[in-house]
Amino acid sequence: QISRLVTIDLHAPQVQGFFDIPVDHLQATSLFTKYIEEQNLGDDIVVVAPDHAGVNLARKYAERIKASIAIIDNRNDEVRERTEQEVPEYVIGDVKGKTAIIVDDIVDTGVRMNLSAQALKNFGAAKVYGIATHAVLSADAVNTLQNSPLEKMIVTDTIQLPKEKKFPKLVQLSVDDLLKEAIVRIHNNQSIDTLFNRK
Repeated sequence: QISRLVTIDLHAPQVQGFFDIPVDHLQATSLFTKYIEEQNLGDDIVVVAPDHAGVNLARKYAERIKASIAIIDNRNDEVRERTEQEVPEYVIGDVKGKTAIIVDDIVDTGVRMNLSAQALKNFGAAKVYGIATHAVLSADAVNTLQNSPLEKMIVTDTIQLPKEKKFPKLVQLSVDDLLKEAIVRIHNNQSIDTLFNRK
């Protein structure tokens, strides 16, 4: 019998309220920001939300690495989803000459990540990186992302990827230590809040 549930970056955190057991919602933000800092990408970084719904997540990253934020303003979502080829024409925020980091919780087909990267390059971004916790990589995602303007597509190993879904631009970070420490803290009746605020 399951007595407690530990999750990482829920797509809809509201689902926690539908369980009748304790649910701990961990965040992979610290893993990604540590990786970013280790890459020495410079001081001119902008964190990008791929749509307006992603602003809060982008702000979390921006606060951690002391960067500005920008937003991909998808004003033609219905058309873009139907054609899967229309690059967004609006970016809110200054990305020109900067290293842009698109942050999301899931990368599925890779279409939105690719189109967002193209839009940022069109607006003058020097380099573009993609971050997503959960790498579903369905359909033709591998080719889409590998042939995109992204320098790297950085994900975690919350989803086990077979060899055919790994490609040169993919960087996969392990959540092992995050989960291990959370489980130890829960077992010892300690708070896991510090895991959220860790650099």
